[in-house]
Amino acid sequence: MIARSQITLYSGGHKGTESEFGRLAETWGIQEVNFSFEGHPIERSQGVRILSPAELDKGNVSMEIVSARMGRKFAQAQKIRKVIQTIFHMVNNGYHVIAVGWIQPDDTVKGGTGWGVELAKLFNRPVHVYDQDRKSWFGWKNNTWVEEYPVLEKDSFVGTGTRNLTEDGRKAIQAFFEKAFGAA
Repeated sequence: MIARSQITLYSGGHKGTESEFGRLAETWGIQEVNFSFEGHPIERSQGVRILSPAELDKGNVSMEIVSARMGRKFAQAQKIRKVIQTIFHMVNNGYHVIAVGWIQPDDTVKGGTGWGVELAKLFNRPVHVYDQDRKSWFGWKNNTWVEEYPVLEKDSFVGTGTRNLTEDGRKAIQAFFEKAFGAA
């Protein structure tokens, strides 16, 4: 087992799921990096890394590509662009993507969380989603979601998900930390 102090959580520090991942990482003594950009409010103050405009550009992708991949349009494309660029940095740095939200019938995940999940698929990274409606973990295997509990294989992971974290979702993240890292 990798020493906790050698493990890094990459996240965005937003309200809900990302804040919960960060809070638990702090409790477990896991390093935390929260990517953000100038003027973007986040809840977590630990490990904040403000991306410069040049760094954000490294994660730039056409909103048409994002819309096509996600199967939906984004009404405020300019506002979400920086969020999409920030998510690129999270997934590019963390190996295993662990998300909480809702898997939709088209196999995408609802909201901005879905872009992190899609990037993990594109980068051929392990990805698991706790679906708050089905109350279970799912992993992406052979181009389909299968019920499967996440197991970390490397020293970094991405913790992301919905701002609307349910109590059940919170418990799922807590159980993930306990199983992955032992007692706090």
